[in-house]
Amino acid sequence: MPEIIVGTIVLGLLLSPQLLAGFLAKRTGRNFWFWFLISFLIPIISLIILIFLEDKNPAVSGYKLADHVDKNKGLVSEAVK
Repeated sequence: MPEIIVGTIVLGLLLSPQLLAGFLAKRTGRNFWFWFLISFLIPIISLIILIFLEDKNPAVSGYKLADHVDKNKGLVSEAVK
């Protein structure tokens, strides 16, 4: 019985980079299984690549800036003038 528990923990630790890459890819709008399998070949490098790739998921957006900070309104700070 202890072998099953230890084996499950070891398997979970060994698959953690692949699962992390898959879930990170899914969150950024990419294919879970593709990045899960790529992470078997290059585990740490695939995580670094995923962190720096642009987010393809339009539903997830950043924080809305305040009106006086919003650059889309064309406002310029007094300190810049």
